[in-house]
Amino acid sequence: MDENILFAFALTLFAGLATGLGSLIAFFTSRTNTKFLSIALGFSAGVMIYVSLVEIFVKAKDSLTSALGDTEGYWMTLVGFFGGMVLIALIDKFIPNKTNPHEIRMVEDIEQAETQLKSEADKLMKMGTFTALAIAIHNFPEGIATFMSALEDPNLGIAIAVAVAIHNVPEGIAVAVPIFYATGIRMKAFKLSLLSGLAEPVGAIVAYLILRPFINDMMFGVIFAAVAGIMVFISLDELLPAAKKYDETHLSMYGLVAGMVIMAVSLVLVA
Repeated sequence: MDENILFAFALTLFAGLATGLGSLIAFFTSRTNTKFLSIALGFSAGVMIYVSLVEIFVKAKDSLTSALGDTEGYWMTLVGFFGGMVLIALIDKFIPNKTNPHEIRMVEDIEQAETQLKSEADKLMKMGTFTALAIAIHNFPEGIATFMSALEDPNLGIAIAVAVAIHNVPEGIAVAVPIFYATGIRMKAFKLSLLSGLAEPVGAIVAYLILRPFINDMMFGVIFAAVAGIMVFISLDELLPAAKKYDETHLSMYGLVAGMVIMAVSLVLVA
C-alpha cells in the first residue's frame, strides 16, 4: 500500500511540474516581441476555453448528473459554471488598482510615457496572477483526481497523469508569458507558473490526509464547473482583449485556433 501511495503521489507531482516546462518559453523570447505576445496570449485563451468547455464542463456535468439526476445535475452544473464567473468577476472588481505614490506630477511627455508603460505592466501582471490563480484552483482537484485514480488503478492513474501533464504545458505558458512581459524577470515568471502547477501534488496530499473519506461526485462536479467558468471568464475578459491589443494581421486568432487544435489533439491521443 505504501508503494502505491508513493507511486500515486509521484504521478501527481509529474503532472504538476509540467506547468513549469511550459513556463520555460519565457526564457526564449524578448519583451519587445509583441507578435509573440499576441500569439501566446491567443494560444493561452484557446487552450483555456477549449479545455474548459469541452473537458472540464463535461466532467462536471457527468459528476453532478450522476449524483443528482439529469435535470438537477445539469442545473447545478450551470450554477457552478456561472458562479465561477461571478466569483472571478468580483475578485477582479475589488482588487485595488496599483498606483505609484511617487507620480504626483506628470508634466513631461517622458513621464506620461513611463506612466502608460507602468499601467500596461500592471494589467499584464494582474492577468498573469489571475491566470495562475485559476490554474492553481483547476490543478488542485486534478491533483486529487490523479492521486485517487492511481491508488485505485495505477494504469488509469498513468493515463490521467499524462493527459494532465500535456494540458499543463500550455497552461504554464498562459501564466508565465504575461508575468514575464509585465516584469521582465524570467525567474519570477517561471516560479509563479511552477507554483500554480504544484497545486496538484498539494491536492494529492490533501486528498490523502483529509478528503479521502468525503470525496464524491457532488464535490468534484461543483469544483470543476466553477473552475470552467473562471477559466472562460479570464480568457474572454483578460487574455483575448490583451492579445488583440498587440495583434498584427490576426495573429491572436491564429494563436487561439492553434491552442484549441493542440488541446483537441491531446485529448484524442490520450483518450
